[in-house]
Amino acid sequence: MSTTAIADYALLSDRHSAALVSRNGSVDWLCFPRFDSPSVFARLLDADAGHFAIAPADADGITTSRRYVDETMVLETTFTTATGTLVLTDAMATGPSTDPHTLGAAAPRMLLRSLECTAGRVEARIEFAPRPEYGLIDPLIQPIPTGLLVRGGGDVLLLSCPTPLEVVGTRALGTVILDAGERRIFGLAHRSTSEAFPEPCEAEELDTALRETVEAWRGWSRAHQSYQGPWRELVHHSGRVLQALSYQPTGAVVAAATTSLPEGIGGERNWDYRYTWVRDASFTLEALWVAACPDEAHQFFDYLAVSAAASVRGPGRSDPDGPAGAGDLQIMFGIGGEHDLTERTLDHLSGWRDSRPVRVGNGAWNQRQIDVYGELLGAAHRLFEQLNPDHPGAGAWREFLVACADTAARRWSETDQGIWEVRGEPRHFLYSKLMCWVALDRAITLAEPLRAADRVDAWRAAAEEIRRAILTEGWSDTAKSFTQSFGSTDLDASNLMMPIVGFLPADDPRMLATIDAVADRLTDERGLVYRYRTEGGVDGLAGEEGTFLLCTFWLARALADADQLDRAEAVFARAAGYLNDVGLLAEEVDESTGELLGNFPQAFSHIGLVNAAWSISEAQRRAQ
Repeated sequence: MSTTAIADYALLSDRHSAALVSRNGSVDWLCFPRFDSPSVFARLLDADAGHFAIAPADADGITTSRRYVDETMVLETTFTTATGTLVLTDAMATGPSTDPHTLGAAAPRMLLRSLECTAGRVEARIEFAPRPEYGLIDPLIQPIPTGLLVRGGGDVLLLSCPTPLEVVGTRALGTVILDAGERRIFGLAHRSTSEAFPEPCEAEELDTALRETVEAWRGWSRAHQSYQGPWRELVHHSGRVLQALSYQPTGAVVAAATTSLPEGIGGERNWDYRYTWVRDASFTLEALWVAACPDEAHQFFDYLAVSAAASVRGPGRSDPDGPAGAGDLQIMFGIGGEHDLTERTLDHLSGWRDSRPVRVGNGAWNQRQIDVYGELLGAAHRLFEQLNPDHPGAGAWREFLVACADTAARRWSETDQGIWEVRGEPRHFLYSKLMCWVALDRAITLAEPLRAADRVDAWRAAAEEIRRAILTEGWSDTAKSFTQSFGSTDLDASNLMMPIVGFLPADDPRMLATIDAVADRLTDERGLVYRYRTEGGVDGLAGEEGTFLLCTFWLARALADADQLDRAEAVFARAAGYLNDVGLLAEEVDESTGELLGNFPQAFSHIGLVNAAWSISEAQRRAQ
């Protein structure tokens, strides 16, 4: 069983794959060559599923501190022992980058680990235990000059190793004594069995790769990050986290670097988040615009729109001969644009703190969610001034976006699984109706560049029909709030998006009542916000989940939009207080312990932080 706290991990990324390093210097999660590839280390999910640990041999009395090297995602862990100090520097090599717009394009698929004694004398212990294919394979480990060759399944690993390690079964062990000023550097390279085996690297080559990685991250940060508002450093770091969670070849942003970290300890709410959701599109684009740069926003939109356009399944699955429109759009995709994300369980893994099942793939990929039309039109609206409507391929874009608006007008009254992808019965979720309204509102604004002026009257009529339905059927006099679904009295944090997307002003009395209802009745004792109350059974799953950090940032943002600045700042600070020591957020917080829960680091949480900081900065500007 894996017991290390989620907050004890730090992220490494080359913008192709990701690793998680624990506070005690162990790489407990690493997927090669992509974020969604099978892991080669997965102790995060099972004690026997592989790791690569470097730490002082004597664990007694150690103090540990960590930080990212300034303006980078290169991690420094400092171990202070009774006899001296060790600094462990970890990175996923990005390759050289003379152009800050191509960070990671030349990534060599290599994990770098540099160990330096900065004071005294310290003995370090190295334990290397690869377990490819999510721990299923006990590979062959073969000593070679200056390293180890690892073969098993479809992976070939080569560890360039400056100190001899003894192979004991399927592990390699060793120690090294370093005096002040001495250092060693390790490099773990990956190839598939269809490629030529990697060659061992000399220390000078590995040093160069580490220096290039630091320079590449700094070059990107300095070229792209210009936000100067409140919480500037947090916003810039979150921008780097989003860049680290993006897949360089396509621009896809994964929801998180991990799979199956639970939303409730010991429960079944364990999902694979190494994919990209259409639902996240407009939120992600806003955050990229504030904390990264337009280049990333454009690349992400291009990936998403191509993937979504290619996912149309006719006018509707249940009505293949129905009226023309965009049909059912797939709600999520693989980072390369893959469509089939069939879910399966890995029964040989015990899960983090015995939270089973461990899943790969995500069964929500074939759900029906009618909110996606709004997210796509909202994303297009955010970027349209920068898009070229006369581009040779623009005709296909226009047709697709017009079809999305037509379909939102036609299908807004249907039931679906909602933004939270519930696995219970479909309902008339208010948020889904809201986003259909967004699709039409943005399409009306874009009618001229979409060359769809003839559709505006029909779109406006449908948008007004949706507005009337939300204002009448979505409001509950009993709850004194807008509610989760039509006819319900249950609250849902997604209704905080109503002023954010422009449906109602934040100071509208009904909106203020909804904001207060969420703040008063949908929060834990710490003031963190739940998505919804699980005891209502809406999601069809057993057990409970933690509070949701994105939703807490939504509350801060809604309060800022209502010019309740003091409350907004307090809620923001409350949520940001759950950043770990290296500035990373998971998805949720355990209401009883305050521990981080859920997949990690969570893009949605960092997106929420960036967008809430921006809204508060705008509220501060208005207050001047």
